[in-house]
Amino acid sequence: MLRRYNQLLVAIYVAADTMSGFAAFVLAHLIRFDSGLMDVTRGHRPLTDYLWIAPFVAVLVPLAFQLQGIYRLRRGRTRVDDFFAVLVGSVLAVIAGVTGTLVIQAYYADPALKAIGFFEVSRGVWVLFLALNVVFTYTSREVVRDVLRRRWRAGIGLKRVLVVGVGDLGRMVADRILEHSELGFQLVGFVDDRAGSSDAIGYRGLPLLGTVDQTPDICAQEKIDEIYVALPIEEHVKMLGVVEFASRECVDVHVVPDLLQFIALRARLEDLDGLPLISINDVPLRGMNNVLKRAVDATLSASVCLVGLIPALIIAFLIKRSSPGPIFYKQVRMGLDGKAFTVYKFRSMPVDAEDVSGPVWARDDDPRATTIGRWLRKHDIDELPQFWNVLRGDMSLVGPRPPLPYEVEHYRAWHWHRVLHAKPGLTGLWQVVGRSRTTFDEMVRLDLRYARTCSLRSDLEILLATPAAVVSRRGAA
Repeated sequence: MLRRYNQLLVAIYVAADTMSGFAAFVLAHLIRFDSGLMDVTRGHRPLTDYLWIAPFVAVLVPLAFQLQGIYRLRRGRTRVDDFFAVLVGSVLAVIAGVTGTLVIQAYYADPALKAIGFFEVSRGVWVLFLALNVVFTYTSREVVRDVLRRRWRAGIGLKRVLVVGVGDLGRMVADRILEHSELGFQLVGFVDDRAGSSDAIGYRGLPLLGTVDQTPDICAQEKIDEIYVALPIEEHVKMLGVVEFASRECVDVHVVPDLLQFIALRARLEDLDGLPLISINDVPLRGMNNVLKRAVDATLSASVCLVGLIPALIIAFLIKRSSPGPIFYKQVRMGLDGKAFTVYKFRSMPVDAEDVSGPVWARDDDPRATTIGRWLRKHDIDELPQFWNVLRGDMSLVGPRPPLPYEVEHYRAWHWHRVLHAKPGLTGLWQVVGRSRTTFDEMVRLDLRYARTCSLRSDLEILLATPAAVVSRRGAA
């Protein structure tokens, strides 16, 4: 399975940075005004005044760190990288804090609070806050780094790596991995077409597990998490087969730049101790953006579930009156990384409606639908229970259409499986364009475009365009 960046770890970092910013700001006040270490020449500002501003400053810290890309977690990040990222992020937070307090002070309407400089912050406090915030946040990262390394040394949480190619390139990759245990990688072995020949040998005690064609079976047997493709340029056709398999099975792929001309997919440049790599199966939303997307999904879906509880009970009563059977229609769909999940809808047909016709695409004028079912489909109300899927984390508000298992099995091109690298959504480009007027192939291409280019801004644009598409019936099934 493709190992996504650990959202829980990112959330912990964000929470720790927010608390560090709050603590650093409050402690900076105490040192400046109450410790006796610094002369107070312009009067003593009580701590309660600063406590009103502290939450604003605390929120600025993770926002500034996001601009620095600190939450884009990757193994192999050095202490120097962390320190300078934290330093620059803290400077940005101070600049934003100074600007924000000045703006609020200039436009604050209460003359009594404005007269006493309620939103003024001592320059000494800002300097102390900068130093303390760097110390607190960097220390928290060192603690996390130490915990992770202890786990990796104990064999916990290691990523199992397979190197494709046992030539010079493959051995260079193996050297880097074996010499840097702090990366948390466990090198399982190699695959190469030399396997089975008289000169077939591994490297540094690691076995040659099989040929390149046997990569899928070896990945399944050895539970491989990441593949490093290190084939010479003349064997690029074999590399395409490995990438095709990895994309289909959602395994992380890194290509050593001997294959630099292969850049057809969205790629990200990385390095392994100075050895440049191209990560093929990259995802646009990661780190803090992914956490924010999930937070919006959970908040909005929970709100809809609460507000819609009474209407849902009324709809459930009408469904039970229309025909015998369950209230909800359940169907297996394919989600993130190809994981199957159950999607829920209000039942709009009799229970035995698909016994003869089998599953077909839903239509407003479907003769199999009940009276209440046709009304539910016409207004897309039958899909409201999918907000429960969003709340559970199976789906997102915006994303590709969740495909049926047989649709995935019959994808015409191997790169179509990249739609499984994004969490499926209640709406998406396919909804806004008009899913009743698009072919299946066009729908998959729209989903691929979303999976390659999605962002929080594009999600917002799609959400805003969806109601108009539904009302105008452009988004009707």
